[in-house]
Amino acid sequence: MAYVDHAFSITDEDIMMETSYTVNNRPPIKEIALAISLLIFGTLGIIVGFLMAFNHVGGDRAHGLFFAILGSILFIPGFYYTRIAYYAYKGYKGFSFSNIPAV
Repeated sequence: MAYVDHAFSITDEDIMMETSYTVNNRPPIKEIALAISLLIFGTLGIIVGFLMAFNHVGGDRAHGLFFAILGSILFIPGFYYTRIAYYAYKGYKGFSFSNIPAV
């Protein structure tokens, strides 16, 4: 007869004791506000950075490129999570508010 380790077996009692799993699909307001603010400040940073770089406003070209790079670092996650929130709001398949991480 083979040895069976019952410490790792799942019984019907284990399944019955767990609580039911419910999907909470409410929009996370703080996370969406953060994503939108990252998108707005990133866009402004890119625009101001290019204006500073090409019109030599506020210093030399390096300052403008720095602002453009900083704006793009803010823009990328802001656009990504704003897009997820928009598609989840519209009900596209495969998108949910649970895909947005908590702050």
